[in-house]
Amino acid sequence: MFLFYEIDVNQMKIREDFLHYLWKLKKIDFSDLTTTDGEPVSIIQSGTNNSDSGPDFFNAKVRISDTVWVGNIEIHVYASDWLKHNHQNDPAYNNVILHVVYDNDVNIKFNNGVNVPTIEIKDRIPKGYLRKYKLLKKNEGWIPCDSRILDINTLTVVNTLEKAIIDRLTQKTLRVRELFHAVNSDWNQTFYIFLSRYFGMKVNADAFEMLSKSIDYKIVLAEKDSLHKLEALLFGQAGFLNEEFEEEYPLSLQKSYQHLETKYNLNSIPISVWKFSKLRPANFPTIRIAQMASVLFKSENIFRQILEIEDLDKIKSLFKIEVSGYWLEHYKFGEKSTFKKKRFGKNAINILIINTIVPLLFFYGEYNNIEAYKSRAVELLSKIEPESNSIINAWKKLNIPVKSAYDSQALLQMKLNNCDSFKCLECPIGNEIMNN
Repeated sequence: MFLFYEIDVNQMKIREDFLHYLWKLKKIDFSDLTTTDGEPVSIIQSGTNNSDSGPDFFNAKVRISDTVWVGNIEIHVYASDWLKHNHQNDPAYNNVILHVVYDNDVNIKFNNGVNVPTIEIKDRIPKGYLRKYKLLKKNEGWIPCDSRILDINTLTVVNTLEKAIIDRLTQKTLRVRELFHAVNSDWNQTFYIFLSRYFGMKVNADAFEMLSKSIDYKIVLAEKDSLHKLEALLFGQAGFLNEEFEEEYPLSLQKSYQHLETKYNLNSIPISVWKFSKLRPANFPTIRIAQMASVLFKSENIFRQILEIEDLDKIKSLFKIEVSGYWLEHYKFGEKSTFKKKRFGKNAINILIINTIVPLLFFYGEYNNIEAYKSRAVELLSKIEPESNSIINAWKKLNIPVKSAYDSQALLQMKLNNCDSFKCLECPIGNEIMNN
């Protein structure tokens, strides 16, 4: 038996995804249905949810009066959304067999003047679902379910984290995929460019990508017998060697770069792309370029090593480097500073693996249909310490355990991509609240 209650749609905004959710799970009262024209309607098959463009549910089957129709179903909050979304000018909607609306505010017709068969469902939604939906919508907490999350079944939380981590890795691999196709499916070049973005962090990521794209990885391999030559290559291409120097180190880099520039017909990127403002000196692009040179020099073929090494500590060792002596007393060319080692810290290496190694391994496994690499990517996350930031700290305040980067990455994905956008109905936790 269905129980209902009146709700003012103007006071409580109903979202279309809520109606999709109810339709998909058949939570609407289908008894004694009629169209807005008074014709009896029977839902034989509610259809398959369509996540692409076009009508919302396809391959549906409904009986209207004495005729059985097979086709697509479109769902809207208001009937007038049909016009707002410009469906009247889209041929994909000519085969809609039923228009399901919360509020039939206008009469919708096909282009031939025939009414689009429409049912209004605002009085056919179970009271409990509307009440829970309303509570989630009105919750002013950090996340919609923060007052209920500790009551959720542990298995549901596990499933939610699993879904979130796969969503996050899939999202992160989009950039890898884009690079891979841009460099004609060259795995070494892809990893080299993708890794370089990390050295720039957020502020100089694009500049580092410009730098790595200006030097083919084959040139890096050809010149990696000497750290000095790699530094000359990178600093020269970055535009930092176009100045006048007095110190021996930059002068020698300048001389080496002039030879490499001619040998490979290189063109440096403009120095203006590099940002120093508001950065800690340890993160200056000059220091990051020196570190990148040391990483490339240390590894024979870093991408092949990443594929072959399964031990986390051995992967970390690839990034435990020392920069050349000049940079121990400099943060910029020509500006001497107090002696300080410029190593990657423990946290920096962890973040590098999370944001670079893991997405690349996951994409490599996905592209080549090798599940072992995808599993290894997820396993690496489970062995790395969780990040510490305001979002993760807020989850901890809700007594959500955060034991590894697997947890922290999943929770970041949930907060930024689901909770903040109120996508509770796409979340296993939200579904349990709605159905409990």
